[in-house]
Amino acid sequence: MNHLVSRREMLQTSGAGFGWLALQSLLNEASAAGNPLAAQSPHIAPRAKRVIFLFMRGGVSQVDSFDYRPELSKRHDEDLGGGRKYFQSPWSFQRYGECGLPVSELFAQTAKHADDLCVVNSMHTDVGNHPQAILQMLTGSFQFVRPSVGSWVTYGLGTENQSLPGFVTLNPDFSAGGGQKYGSAFLPPACSGTAIGNGGVGDGKGARSIKDVSLPFTTNSKFTSAEQRRQLDLLRTINAERLAQDQVNERLESLIQSYELAFHMQSSMPELMDVEREPKHMLDRYGVNQEPTDNIGRACLMARRFVESGVRFVQVNHGFWDHHVDIFEGHPRLARASDQPVAALLSDLKERGLLDETLVVWTGEFGRPPILNKNKGRDHNNVGFTIWMAGGGVKGGLRYGETDPTGQTAVVNKVHLHDLHATMLHLLGLDHTRLTYRYGGRDFRLTDVHGRVVHDLLA
Repeated sequence: MNHLVSRREMLQTSGAGFGWLALQSLLNEASAAGNPLAAQSPHIAPRAKRVIFLFMRGGVSQVDSFDYRPELSKRHDEDLGGGRKYFQSPWSFQRYGECGLPVSELFAQTAKHADDLCVVNSMHTDVGNHPQAILQMLTGSFQFVRPSVGSWVTYGLGTENQSLPGFVTLNPDFSAGGGQKYGSAFLPPACSGTAIGNGGVGDGKGARSIKDVSLPFTTNSKFTSAEQRRQLDLLRTINAERLAQDQVNERLESLIQSYELAFHMQSSMPELMDVEREPKHMLDRYGVNQEPTDNIGRACLMARRFVESGVRFVQVNHGFWDHHVDIFEGHPRLARASDQPVAALLSDLKERGLLDETLVVWTGEFGRPPILNKNKGRDHNNVGFTIWMAGGGVKGGLRYGETDPTGQTAVVNKVHLHDLHATMLHLLGLDHTRLTYRYGGRDFRLTDVHGRVVHDLLA
């Protein structure tokens, strides 16, 4: 914290006559040396520079997607009481790629990238309720307010483009838990996610607008750029005077940086968010301006544009995959919306030479049991589910871990979500035991006191 020491010395030597030049010097130093988004050195040699986190909110059924369980067919229609019975997947599986990865027909486009996919069939987590499970997947904790994964990554590595946020969340979920899912909690506010879109609910705009900022994009309909600059300079002056009084105020420093970032975003974000600038063949590839792929297609294309421009962590939210009733209609509908855009994203990243340095993670908060309920749906299952990763230093063409023969419980090479978080940080060059923040008298980390790096997943 040498920048804090230098400011104390400046305050002591300036005496009571702390003038404008000293205030400006103090403020400039706070904006530069105290910038929480400044690029940071990793703990170890990184395999990935950035993350695209594809969050299938609501829980995709593993036995209907990437966990082929032929043994389940032997127990198909077995009555379990209460209107529940074992039920094999109604969708056929085929083997793809040189690795022979079995994938459901629901995800036939993504399956074409089988040799790039690192599939983990043995995931498990601690709770089977959506609000808590979503928070745990996105923050590491369902009991307390904690920084989100993207905020931890941004805090640890900063961003590669100082005119853009380090963390963007597309089509965010504003339901229970709200901003906690992409918030920074006690980390510097500048590390929180910039929310774009509304989850595709209501106005159909999807990933086209920034919440609480005037439309279109990030323009301001009331003040010109020069007038906004004058407002910001006034705030800078007031904040500098407060810094002079406090001597040390890290949250105020972060706020100063957030204001400056927001101002710069007005010139850089509109162009990045305007996917219509892409050639028609690229829009068609992602399914933009087509249904049902337009919403997540825009988000996936925007994710590529953001990471290409230096954003460290991009989260794409899609769902709700919560099909307690009629999974036969629900899962195919959401698969039709997401399969093509996700496959296009993987192809696009690979062709541009970005996939090797970009870790792509596809997951929900939990999975579904191999059991059909009386409403022709599948309920919640947190003791065994599937995720996959691609690029960013993971081992492609791998199917890791196993559930039991019916596909319900992880039994071989079990991977907890804390292990997933530890492995993600490791791929980015961050030691999850060393990435800590002192708050309330103790050191906090994303994985709390848990987590291990799953080295078998690394290329």
